[in-house]
Amino acid sequence: MPLFSEMSEQSFAEMMDRSMLQRFPARADIIREGEMPDFLYVVVEGTIDLFATRDGVESTIDILYPVSSFILAAVVRDEPYLKSARTLAPSQLLMVPSQVVRDTFTRDAAFARGIVGELAARYRSVTRVLKNDRMLSSTERLASWVLSSARRAGRDSFELPLEKRKLASYLGMTPESYSRGMTALEQHGVSSHGATITVTDAARLKEFVRPAMNEDI
Repeated sequence: MPLFSEMSEQSFAEMMDRSMLQRFPARADIIREGEMPDFLYVVVEGTIDLFATRDGVESTIDILYPVSSFILAAVVRDEPYLKSARTLAPSQLLMVPSQVVRDTFTRDAAFARGIVGELAARYRSVTRVLKNDRMLSSTERLASWVLSSARRAGRDSFELPLEKRKLASYLGMTPESYSRGMTALEQHGVSSHGATITVTDAARLKEFVRPAMNEDI
């Protein structure tokens, strides 16, 4: 991944010597909001749910797939996690000790550039989400998510990565508006059966989303 691609071979070897690759079952808690960061995590296999909790209610902030890192900002700044993480499927994570990340950041300029690039990409991703929340209807956000998920899966049909209630929360919808939105998308080239979503007409779905998104799908 870009985070490690330009760092020196020696720095990379030293970092990997002090890191570990660990497997987790589905629904395993990885980190908890408010704790201090011990590791930088990289998703090698599986799916990760990043979420926050208030008054006992969980709200999904992001869903991560291979290959991506999480809680990099907390590690670099040595500050508490702002969110929790849990596996949605059996997953394999690379765990890099936080102090190793900070030490390497100080002495390896290429790795430091990789961190800046990774944080910049995350910033743009958050900005895109905020734009969608402000400028798209809930049905348009759902349509955009369906297109992105089908592209990631590499096929027209895919399984929901999490329960519908949590997916609705992630998209800024109520469970009821999610159901209405999925019904509305039937006329735009989407069908659903249980946890399986199928894009039956990608061109029609893109036509529905693109004018609102004002960007490539």
